[in-house]
Parts: sequence; structure tokens; C-alpha cells
Amino acid sequence: MKDELTARDFAVLQKNRLFQGLSGETLQYALDFFSAVPKRYEKGEFLHRVGSRMTRFGLVLSGRVQVHMDDIDGNPIIMANVTEGNTFGESMCFLEIEEEPVTICAATGVKVLWLSTEEIKRMPGGGTGNSHSLTLRFITLLTEKTLAMNDRIQILSKKSLRGKLIVFFSQCAHQYGSDTFTLPFNRNEMAAYLGADRSALSRELAKMQEEGILQFYKEKFRLMKRTEED
Repeated sequence: MKDELTARDFAVLQKNRLFQGLSGETLQYALDFFSAVPKRYEKGEFLHRVGSRMTRFGLVLSGRVQVHMDDIDGNPIIMANVTEGNTFGESMCFLEIEEEPVTICAATGVKVLWLSTEEIKRMPGGGTGNSHSLTLRFITLLTEKTLAMNDRIQILSKKSLRGKLIVFFSQCAHQYGSDTFTLPFNRNEMAAYLGADRSALSRELAKMQEEGILQFYKEKFRLMKRTEED
């Protein structure tokens, strides 16, 4: 079902590159420029299915969204875990790929602000004034997302599960600015994110805790010492 933007939603918008620092008429112009439409989804509901074209990209106003892609053997891998204030699907929407190879679903109950890139595509030379500024913001957002994909490549390129975990936890510590952090997903989701077997993941985590590399309880982790990955 469709919804309206609340005061809390506007506060969340300020966290994102596209709308950061905007207010009043300028913010409303930006929402109109991207043809913003808020919508709620229940946990487990699909926002996008494999093989269909993505005509808009989304900004998570509340809850959590996951982007899945199957590996060569048909096993699902979580390519992105999108939390509040972050976006998904920008490049797929902008490039107008006819058959997207990903599935996007609600990991929790979510509220998403759907945004269009049609105005950007129509603007000659990137437009002028506010439209030009918003186009530059969108390009910057795309660039940051491209750089962020390097993190996924670093994880998936590791041969061993231990290597993947070390890189993953190091990235988390950097992202949260602390060696203690709470992950936004459970063990099954973590295994899918790492491209690993759930049982093997549990065994490796237990070994790493025994060796004093980390401590954990449920989704809360503390990285005790850094080690060399493979």
C-alpha cells in the first residue's frame, strides 16, 4: 500500500547523499524531480523479481531490504543488505537493463521511497540550477556504490571461509568505527552474504572465538585481534 512521508521519514532522507542538507522548497523540488513515491512492504514480500525490468530505485525509510543473486550452482548470495537511509537499484534503474539478474525482498517490514531517474535522462548536459545539482548528487551516489562493491569483491575473492570472515569483520569494524558492532542479519543471512554453508560458518566462528580472534553473542561481535587473511 502507498503511504505518506512523515517527519521521521524526512529525517531519514537527510542521511542520504541525494537529500542531505536539503530542506523546505529545495527538498520538495528534489522529491518532485525524482518523482518520489513512498510504499510499505511486509516482511518477505518481493520488491523486485529476477527477469523483470527495474524502472525505479529505492531508498529505505525504515526496516531492511536484501538484494539477492544466485551463484552458478543456483545458491542464493546476498549481494547487499540495505538498511535505513540507504538506496538500492540505482544503476539497474538508470541503465534500463531489460532483465535484471537480482531479486529484492523485504528482510523486515519496510517503508521504501521509490525514485525515478527519468528527469536526469531528459536533462540536456545535466540541466541547470537545482536539476544540475541533483544530477551531480546522483552521479556521486552511483560512484560511491561502485566503490562499495569492492568490499563484496574482496570478501568473495577469498578462497577460505576464514579469509572471508577476517575481511568481513575488518570491514564491519571500519564501517562502525569500532571493534564492537551488531550485525543487521542472522546466521543464515550471514552465510548467504559470505557465500558459505551455514553449518561451516558456525564451526568457523566457534574456532575463531576459541582462538581469541573474536567474541560474539547472537548478532553482536567484538573483534579481539586482526589476523592475516589468505
